[in-house]
Amino acid sequence: MIIDFLQQSILRINENTIRVEKCLSMLTEEQVWSLPLSLIDLQGENKQALNSIGNLILHLEGNITQYINSSLGGADDVRFRVAEFAPNQKIGARKLLKRITKCSTKAVDVIASATEIELNKKRLVQGFRLSGTGIIIHVVEHYSYHVGQIALITKLFTNEDLGFYANLDLNITNDI
Repeated sequence: MIIDFLQQSILRINENTIRVEKCLSMLTEEQVWSLPLSLIDLQGENKQALNSIGNLILHLEGNITQYINSSLGGADDVRFRVAEFAPNQKIGARKLLKRITKCSTKAVDVIASATEIELNKKRLVQGFRLSGTGIIIHVVEHYSYHVGQIALITKLFTNEDLGFYANLDLNITNDI
């Protein structure tokens, strides 16, 4: 059961990293650090409530590093969360992809080597007391949540299907 949980968590992290890569490949450098006009028009004066894809990727890097690589993996916690949301950082898409890939690859390594003792151990992370299992669930859920936002913003910019399920028949029914 534990092995399956770890494998499924790793699968979802890797899947999300591939999705980020796909989205970044469809965007210009300017689009990575801006919002589609449709979002800007919807939110009016409250522009701080929405984040660019670049900011979302930096935020994911910070979250994954703090929760998995630091707390579960034992690395120093050097996160400066406020900096993740600074606008117009102009970090190129390639560099953003390299950063999130490096971070998520390290997280996958940490998860793959987690023992039952580490999964049950409670830790204080960002003010929350979580078990190792709770930390992994948080990161998988949080990564998926924000990758959904990245996908939506990408679709708003490109008006294209992202092809995440292009080679699958999603109309197959369950075999119960």
